[in-house]
Amino acid sequence: MRDASQTKRDEWEAMGFSPQNCPVRSVMDHIGAKWTVLILIELQSGAMRFNALGRALPDISKRMLTQTLRDLERDGMVKREVFDTKPPSVAYSLTEMGSSLMTPLLGLVEWAEARLPDITTARTAYDASAEA
Repeated sequence: MRDASQTKRDEWEAMGFSPQNCPVRSVMDHIGAKWTVLILIELQSGAMRFNALGRALPDISKRMLTQTLRDLERDGMVKREVFDTKPPSVAYSLTEMGSSLMTPLLGLVEWAEARLPDITTARTAYDASAEA
């Protein structure tokens, strides 16, 4: 019996896709980016201004925050709203599509939290054997 991932790959190949033009590759590249998950988790509780996001994620540079928000906006996951104030203020929030991503994404986060001890043990064992 073939596993489900092989079946999906066969299905994509039948549609003309290959590893170079995988139908989900560009989406997963953005979702799997270093800061994306943390930004989406922050926005899950409601709209936030740029500087508030920066304070919530103190390790992120303003340039990387800007780029990640632009990528998420371009993908339709985040909405950027400009307010007519002096100076203009901007708030970011999840779109319906961004909100729909949170269920599977939080499932992955919960899996990572639960498996972190096992992953840490595996890394330590690997590093010890690589040094030997």
